[in-house]
Amino acid sequence: MSALPGPTSLDELRSRRHDLARRVAALTFDLGGLTYEMATRDHYRLDVLSRRAAELQTADAELGEVERLLAASEDGVTGSCRSCGAVHSRGATFCWQCGQALAVGAPGAGAPSSG
Repeated sequence: MSALPGPTSLDELRSRRHDLARRVAALTFDLGGLTYEMATRDHYRLDVLSRRAAELQTADAELGEVERLLAASEDGVTGSCRSCGAVHSRGATFCWQCGQALAVGAPGAGAPSSG
């Protein structure tokens, strides 16, 4: 699945935060129910639990980053990614959405090499 363009406005970020919070809650609920069902049957499938936990971890990490961006917006969003258009806060080195380097001197930003 390819990365979709990131939210470019604070309203879109707030909407994304809401959607992610609901997704994280649903994934948490599902993982707990799945674990309970496996426990009642005394048959654990660690591959299934690991896969579901990884999905939850990814969604939770994205939610955390969106919340960080919204909190930083109180101090002001300072720009958007040249690659995908996602907003970023002051001091951000890499885009939270696509991973593109934001600072000129950051690794992978096309800074001139010294040698």
